[in-house]
Amino acid sequence: LAPGIQDIPGVGPFTAAIILTAYSHRGRVRSEAAFAALAGVSPIPASSENTTRHRLNRHGDRQLNRALHIIARCRMITDPTTKSYVDRRTAEGKARREIHRCLKRFIARSIYRSLATLTA
Repeated sequence: LAPGIQDIPGVGPFTAAIILTAYSHRGRVRSEAAFAALAGVSPIPASSENTTRHRLNRHGDRQLNRALHIIARCRMITDPTTKSYVDRRTAEGKARREIHRCLKRFIARSIYRSLATLTA
């Protein structure tokens, strides 16, 4: 279905199978925002008073969310660009949970784009 999916950093055979099962076929998911909502990584405003922040959507496919979590943790340990991103965001004063949320959203976006081009 998508022969290049395992070329994405952090994606192994198990996570690729979960991603492809959730993605199903080309017309199922309309956009990358819909894919993020399906994965449960779309941001939801959780602001109060003067603090502006977001939290992850807790709905959606929990297995897909778990796969993105595994990919994010793997990238945070092995991928140098992700390590520099985490260091930069930590220096900006972001919490570890907030960094992880942003990273999962970014991964969902990149996976959707690669799936849309691979299955075309």
